Amino acid sequence: MRIVLVGPPGAGKGTQAAFLAKNLSIPHISTGDLFRANISRGTDLGKQARSFMDAGQLVPDEVTIAMAKDRMSQPDAENGFLLDGFPRNVGQAVALDEMLHGESLKLDAVLDLEVPEDEVVKRIAGRRICRNDSAHVFHATYNPPKTEGVCDACGGELYQRDDDTEETVRTRLEVYHTQTEPIIDYYRSQGLVVTISALGKVTEVTERAMEALKSDEG
Repeated sequence: MRIVLVGPPGAGKGTQAAFLAKNLSIPHISTGDLFRANISRGTDLGKQARSFMDAGQLVPDEVTIAMAKDRMSQPDAENGFLLDGFPRNVGQAVALDEMLHGESLKLDAVLDLEVPEDEVVKRIAGRRICRNDSAHVFHATYNPPKTEGVCDACGGELYQRDDDTEETVRTRLEVYHTQTEPIIDYYRSQGLVVTISALGKVTEVTERAMEALKSDEG
């Protein structure tokens, strides 16, 4: 299957992408991983992306599209892939369609993870991270530390990242609504969108997604 995963920040796309890709035996292709891989390998595309990122600018669509095209042409993606973070706007969605059409391929589904905005804010703004080890992550509501502000694992100070504040989260949501959400309508006009609730346990959301994809395929 060839799937695009969309949803607002805080919807759990990365987590669901990993589980779904494993269940479907297809590679999980994320924009973040593409950037890191190309930059670490020092590819021409990586150098281009790095120059924009170092300047605090968004990486242009043509660079992101070229990276995605290169990754999707690799042998492990021959029988399908799950795209996470790409396309991020309608222009990239059109480019992806053209890319696939050129190979006589097409998308099978666009999985839309739906989460109420207030829940997104609650999920992200509640995150607390250990200053000693960023792998130690807690949540003010869902996974609170035994002692407020103190990491259970090492006793380090827990803090809230600047991009996890409520104000920043609402700004990120506005960007999502303006830039990325329109691709849902774009793909809905092609009959590709499968919308599921991303509320509940991770395993419940994964099962919901797998059932929806099977139903859509059938």
